[in-house]
Amino acid sequence: MNLNKNKKITLISRPLFIFIVLATLWSTWLLQFPHPLELFGDYLRYLFLGITGAIFANSTGAGGGVIFIPVFNSLDFTNDQSISTSFVIQCFGMTAGALTWWLHFAHQKQAQQGRLLVKLLFVCIPLSIAGIWTTHIFEIQAPGSLEHSFSLFSIALGFGIIYSCFAVKNSDANHTLSRYEVLQLGLITFLGGIITAWLSVGVGEIIVIYLLLKKVTPSLAIAVGVIVTAFTVWSVSPIHLSDQSDAYFKVILFAGPGAIMGGILAKKLALYLPVKGLKIFFAGWIILSGVTMLVVT
Repeated sequence: MNLNKNKKITLISRPLFIFIVLATLWSTWLLQFPHPLELFGDYLRYLFLGITGAIFANSTGAGGGVIFIPVFNSLDFTNDQSISTSFVIQCFGMTAGALTWWLHFAHQKQAQQGRLLVKLLFVCIPLSIAGIWTTHIFEIQAPGSLEHSFSLFSIALGFGIIYSCFAVKNSDANHTLSRYEVLQLGLITFLGGIITAWLSVGVGEIIVIYLLLKKVTPSLAIAVGVIVTAFTVWSVSPIHLSDQSDAYFKVILFAGPGAIMGGILAKKLALYLPVKGLKIFFAGWIILSGVTMLVVT
């Protein structure tokens, strides 16, 4: 009985211990800034931005930049500030989401889906990272300004999400992909990595929409998009976390922890709320944001 009691205490205290460690690290980080109390009052609202962006990102597979970039644009961030800040926040949120989705499938007894998840990650992660670094190494420029490119991508993404919601039925779920379909997925993943370098979003969205159209189980499609995005944004973290970075760290200080919270909550929302309704709501938000940015610019 004592062993069981100790085990129960350990299981209960583990999340609390992790919370205390993270809160201590965050408080230490906060104290590195001048006037921390004023900073807390002025920037606390970005906690909710991080939560919102990560919930969207990790419940649909799309990157949180879809939410962050329009907000940063309205705050008159420079393009470099918007991209770098979005990348760093996603390092928090997409990592939390990736771990949550991975643990979800690790605890499932559906071995076939687990094998397909590993197979798709093995293909997509290296190609996405190759795409984003190809852009940086060869200094490939976006075909248009950030505002214009992001607006068009957002509008296309929003309609793509809506189409996938009505074109794919859960009852028609497919549990495998042909070799040709995997090659197709690899190609669009590489292109998605290039787009992500320009917009801080792209690869996760493209992967999820493609997999849904191929009738892969929605939860598996989202998990692949989230995990690939997490590896992709971390692969360029040395650029966006360096001393020369344009990231706005006062915003990240609050939006980052919010993104962790959102990343943890997102899986529950994706599994227990009406997925179609959630996706249509966010798709409408994305289209509206894209149209607004296009009109304003």
